Amino acid sequence: MRLFVGLGNPGAKYARNRHNIGFMAVDEIARRHGFAPWRRRFQGETSEGALGTERIILLKPTTYMNDSGRSVQEAASFFKIAPGDVTVFHDELELPPGKVRVKIGGGIAGHNGLRSISAHIGNDYRRVRLGIGHPGVKELVHGHVLSDFAKADNDWVATLCEAVAEHAALVAKGTDATFANRVHLAMQAKGFLTKDENGKE
Repeated sequence: MRLFVGLGNPGAKYARNRHNIGFMAVDEIARRHGFAPWRRRFQGETSEGALGTERIILLKPTTYMNDSGRSVQEAASFFKIAPGDVTVFHDELELPPGKVRVKIGGGIAGHNGLRSISAHIGNDYRRVRLGIGHPGVKELVHGHVLSDFAKADNDWVATLCEAVAEHAALVAKGTDATFANRVHLAMQAKGFLTKDENGKE
C-alpha cells in the first residue's frame, strides 16, 4: 500500500492558487482512475483505489499547508506505511511552469508543507515536484504561490494534471524517471515545454 499526498490549502478561497497544484493533481488521479468518494479523516480527506497492482490511499491534508505533516503522520501510522512508500505532490518554484521532477529525500527549499512533513515522518519520502515558476524576486514569492493561476495558465495546468494522473502508476511502481519522461512528452505533445533552437527547454 502507498500513500499519495497532495499539498494545498483547504477551502474555495485557495482552490485555484498555485500553492494548490498538489491538490489538483491528486483530484485528477482520483477522477481518472475511479477511486472511491473522498471522505474526511486523518485531519484531511482521503480516497482509496488502485493504480495497476498497487493499492493507493490519496490524502489531501486540510490542516493548512504549514501543518500538513500532522495529517500525513496520522494516515501513515494508521495504515503502517513507511516514509519510503509516501509520495508528496507539491508546487515547485524552482522549476519552470509545467516541468516535473521526482526525487527522494533532499532539501525542502523553503516549502512549508515539506518542512512540516519532514518534521513528522522524516525526510525519506518521494516528492513529485510540479513546476509553477518563480516570480523573479524573493519578496514576491508569498504572493505568487497564494494567488490564483492566470487564465492563460489553465491549459498547461490541466494538461499537467492529466499527464500526472495518466502515468501515476509508474510512480506507484517506483519507476520515477520513466514517469517524469512520460509527463514531459505529454506536455510537449500539447505544445508546452517546447525546445528552443539550441535544444534547451
